[in-house]
Amino acid sequence: MAHHHNHSHSEKHHHPAPTNQGRTFVITIFLNMVYVAVEFVYGFMANSTALIADAGHNVSDVLGLLLSWGAVVLAHRQPSKRYTYGLRSTSILAALANAMLLLVACGAIAWEAIHRFSQPPVIEGLTVSSVAAVGILINGLSALLLMRGSKGDLNIRSAYLHMAADTTVSLAVVLAGIGMLYTGWYWLDPVMSLLIVVVIVFGTWGLLRESLQLAMSAVPAQIDVPAIDAYLCQLEGVTDVHDLHIWGLSTTENALTVHLVMPNGHPGDSFIDDCVRTLEEHHAVHHCTLQIERGTTHHTCSLTVKKPPAHHHHH
Repeated sequence: MAHHHNHSHSEKHHHPAPTNQGRTFVITIFLNMVYVAVEFVYGFMANSTALIADAGHNVSDVLGLLLSWGAVVLAHRQPSKRYTYGLRSTSILAALANAMLLLVACGAIAWEAIHRFSQPPVIEGLTVSSVAAVGILINGLSALLLMRGSKGDLNIRSAYLHMAADTTVSLAVVLAGIGMLYTGWYWLDPVMSLLIVVVIVFGTWGLLRESLQLAMSAVPAQIDVPAIDAYLCQLEGVTDVHDLHIWGLSTTENALTVHLVMPNGHPGDSFIDDCVRTLEEHHAVHHCTLQIERGTTHHTCSLTVKKPPAHHHHH
């Protein structure tokens, strides 16, 4: 059993090399940091909470990008004596921290916007529109850069979705600025801020839920447990399957442990290798440990307090 743990899975990674992703992150982070600084300054000068809300939204994205980038770098670090899985799970923590930061930022912006309804100050509509228009360019570019890596990774997808949402939000701010310029309806500004907050909260909710589930070792969303269970049960010589545990090692990689009852004894290493290969190629499990039992003593999952589930009827 020991040998199949040693071969590292990094060589058959489905993503582009980390250097490529790292470069993308550095470029997007730099662009966005510069833009956020500009946006905050102009938000204060033009007296616009919508611009400041948009800047807050972008700050949270820069943080999100930093976290995502850090996670990408750490995910490729080799396992150590203490961190035997490497530092892959940083991507889960990053997604979680990201979601929580966004929600905090939302609260602060909503509070300020609500206070402004009673007495909307005069706002420089033109400044608001021009600054937000630059935001559309920057966010759009960032989204395009990140789109390539966003297919299979929750971490990069969260960064990409933020950029895409930001582009839409900046567009809304541009329209509000033009509206205020022509109508003098300064209450459009806090209304816009609250809409931005709603957009962020909606976008973040799913991310928060998914990353929280991963942090609590829930079965990752893309895993089909019944299919894996069925596959293991039909293997030649297997009379029972128990202690099946599946969890996320990171936002992209999954691990599995299971006990297989095989009365005829250990089926040999090539059986194990085939099983490992099938789990990886067809069931999105990148790291599995199979324990073979003869079934001569009565085993149930050490975590099961109740009577064992129904499909353990073979005992």
